[in-house]
Amino acid sequence: MKNTRAIFIVMATVVSLFILAACENSSEETSAISDNQLNNNNSSEKEKDDSSNAEAIENASTTGNTDTKEKEGASNHSSSKEEVPATSTIEASLKEEYVKKLESTKKETEEMEAADSSTYALKKVENDRWQAWDDLLNEIYRTLNDQLPPKEMDQLREEQRKWIKNRDDRALEASLKYEGGTQEHLEYVTVLANLTEERCVELVEDYIK
Repeated sequence: MKNTRAIFIVMATVVSLFILAACENSSEETSAISDNQLNNNNSSEKEKDDSSNAEAIENASTTGNTDTKEKEGASNHSSSKEEVPATSTIEASLKEEYVKKLESTKKETEEMEAADSSTYALKKVENDRWQAWDDLLNEIYRTLNDQLPPKEMDQLREEQRKWIKNRDDRALEASLKYEGGTQEHLEYVTVLANLTEERCVELVEDYIK
């Protein structure tokens, strides 16, 4: 009986030791598995971090290159703008401007035609011709008044007064050949127009710069 109890106790002890050993092995294996999983997770997270960092660096590099290209493009565009000279408009000189006005008025007056062959119609044409040249003469005179030095303008003013008197005297003298006739006034206006045209050309050639 005592031997049976002793054997039972020994077997129980052995079984307990076996179970304990098995538990320890299981615990170690579980610990090892947990460590491996932790290492794997850390490795995975590290790889993700490395990948993210690499991607961030690549993006930053790409963005930097893009910005640099855009800046270089903008700089080149700006340079091209600066290098291409703006087309400068060469303004005609004042003399050239008035030479063109002389030509334009000449053409305008030459194209004037009488409605018929009556003296009245002819006088109207000559009156219109004189008016066109007289308007241009006044414009030229105003321009010279702004451009010429005071002393030179005073001389021109005196000269212009003499010219007006001479113009009227010549027109009157020419008209007297037809005194009392229908041609008298026509001749008067025709001479006024011709002399005024000549004066416009003279002022532009001699005074306009």
